[in-house]
Amino acid sequence: MQTELTQPGPLLDTRGRLTQVGWARQPLLDCNLEEARFFALRLFQPLRIKRWDYYAVFTPRRFFSATIADLGYAGNIFVYTLDFITGALHEEGLVIPLGRGIDLPSNSWEGISRFENNKASLEFSVAADRRRLAVSWPGFAGGRGIQADITLHCPPGNESMNIVIPIAGKRFYYNRKINCLPAEGKLHYGELSEELTPDTSMGSLDWGRGVWEYQSFWNWASASGRLPDGRPVGLNLGCGFGDLSAATENALVLDNRIHKLDQVRFDYVSGDYMKMWHFTDNQGRLDLTFVPFKDRTARTNLGIIFSEVHQMFGRYQGRVVSDSGEAIQIADLVGFAEEHHARW
Repeated sequence: MQTELTQPGPLLDTRGRLTQVGWARQPLLDCNLEEARFFALRLFQPLRIKRWDYYAVFTPRRFFSATIADLGYAGNIFVYTLDFITGALHEEGLVIPLGRGIDLPSNSWEGISRFENNKASLEFSVAADRRRLAVSWPGFAGGRGIQADITLHCPPGNESMNIVIPIAGKRFYYNRKINCLPAEGKLHYGELSEELTPDTSMGSLDWGRGVWEYQSFWNWASASGRLPDGRPVGLNLGCGFGDLSAATENALVLDNRIHKLDQVRFDYVSGDYMKMWHFTDNQGRLDLTFVPFKDRTARTNLGIIFSEVHQMFGRYQGRVVSDSGEAIQIADLVGFAEEHHARW
């Protein structure tokens, strides 16, 4: 069921149809969204295209995340941080009418994503072997303020989880997930400061582009860390929307290589998210439990746009088998798992 893409080319043809469907180890397709043909009148097409760059960073003490998103009707800028020691979680966001002032490059391997106004400044830049996150939000958390200058190391030979799938007719989803990005730099939150080092801090990227159905649902689970022998290890698991007959986004990331998994079941109690979650696959390669320690619930209701996400932070335990047959034991790997409902 898993179709691996190996040839570069455009994402869409001149009629707005996907040229290829499946998964890849590298971002092979040029995201030419200007060829999208969702509406007969192209003037209205940008209102249905969704684009986002979501970065997440785990340090020994905290989780930090920053996002620049253009959802067509509106832009969404948000930053949040979780203190693992105190359990304190704080999140703030900005809704930007029609996404004015948001710049997002066409592809995940190039350019600068940015937004700046009188409240916040976010800039994500891409170089050949690294990504830089520069965030400044002076009024964050009642004036405590948050600033970040973080470099994520991303050698071009490292593999990532890339997926292209259709969603009901001319809708589609093009996504890149990069796990296990060693992080270094500085993070300041109020009077607390952290110096990030690559051996103890890890980042990840969720880069998404596409046209969704107005009502959407998905599950996503992710983690990045190191095994006792020092090898980077990560998980990317997902399900919910779209036609997954050609490929899913499920993968073990081991030593910066993708080990593709097929279908994965999310076994959890919707509405009681602090109960243990269980992940298994249809090939007997994955058997993980996830024990949450923090519930991040984020709800946005702007009438035509609605979003509710329950992002659980916790620890993964269990076993996953690599493509070579090596049984990888996962113990106390900190990550997250989520349930997301959206009207957008």
